[in-house]
Amino acid sequence: MSTVKPVILIVDDEPDILELIEYNLKKEGYQVYTASNGQQAVAEAKKVIPDLIILDIMMPKMDGIEACRMMRAMPEFKNTFMVFLTARNEEYSEIAGFNVGADDYIAKPIKPRALISRINAILRRNAQSEEILDSKLEIGNLVIDRESFLVFQGNNKIFLAKKEFELLYLLASKPGKVYTREVILKNIWEDSVVVTNRTIDVHIRKLREKLGDSYVTTVKGVGYKFEIETE
Repeated sequence: MSTVKPVILIVDDEPDILELIEYNLKKEGYQVYTASNGQQAVAEAKKVIPDLIILDIMMPKMDGIEACRMMRAMPEFKNTFMVFLTARNEEYSEIAGFNVGADDYIAKPIKPRALISRINAILRRNAQSEEILDSKLEIGNLVIDRESFLVFQGNNKIFLAKKEFELLYLLASKPGKVYTREVILKNIWEDSVVVTNRTIDVHIRKLREKLGDSYVTTVKGVGYKFEIETE
């Protein structure tokens, strides 16, 4: 039985990096498209609706941060993984990226075997999560729909980045249960080597900005839990 390989868009202004990544991904059978700046990335992504976008951060015309921000605001990319390429010492870029909805990071310089392993793992997690259909949580005035990756707060539809949604779903699946940072990292980011506790803090802050402060409670020194809003 044949299966359609995921579509991947690579965005980088360095031709050598584009060629290296494209070559190795095509060897794996992926459908690969390329762009050399953020403006091209947005235009190309609208045409092909990729499963995964690999974005460099520093690019001409429009950088990766702004391109990610624009695409995260478009409903058609709600299930698209967005992964940044970054130098190892660019910690500020990591926070900026997660703030606009990045799912993961891949460090430069690119090591083809490690790159393929990481991308395979990311897309495998995506496939596993998509197998959970018709799974809907209704808690207070929130409806968290795993099938559509949408959250409804009363009559309001709220769009979350993929990792934000997965974090909310994890916490809300057992209201009142305290999830340690270690458990959250294992369940949401699994074997990602660049994710830190600070990453969780950024995603929690984004959830509170979109849903309000009353749902996710910090348990000092331990982790986070989901509280049912009472009025």
